Amino acid sequence: MSDNISTVGIIPIRDAVCGTALKHPLQQSPLVLAYIGDTVYDLFVRASLVCSTDNTAHALHMLATKYVRASAQSYAYHAIEDMLTDDEKYIFRRGRNAHPATVPKNADVGDYRTATGFEALLGYLYLSCENERLCEIAQRAIKCIEESMKGGEKNGLRKQ
Repeated sequence: MSDNISTVGIIPIRDAVCGTALKHPLQQSPLVLAYIGDTVYDLFVRASLVCSTDNTAHALHMLATKYVRASAQSYAYHAIEDMLTDDEKYIFRRGRNAHPATVPKNADVGDYRTATGFEALLGYLYLSCENERLCEIAQRAIKCIEESMKGGEKNGLRKQ
């Protein structure tokens, strides 16, 4: 995938929609941070795929699901955990420890909670305008998942 994906396209959306009415991200519920982080990460994945392949829309969708499913996000978090600051780990824990109303039946509860924490971290970085850090973390997560899939592990991911 492309390492040149940036937040250039999504930052104007945040600013145009929220303007000065945007609450500080720490005032947001961790599940709200995860909600926006899920979309931000999905956009990173989709943009990376579009930039790096000539697949059809359906093939792109099928490939993107391998990157955004809970088990992949959980794997990515564990792969990047060592590069996180204490503040970023705090945001992750807030998201991981939040209690969503439901857990998808096809997702492991532990993976789902870790993925929620990962998404909360991305949502926090996005809403905090920490664009370079957001790009760094999202790109490293995508690269880790991609390398795991190339390695031929079951379901494209190594077990931790």
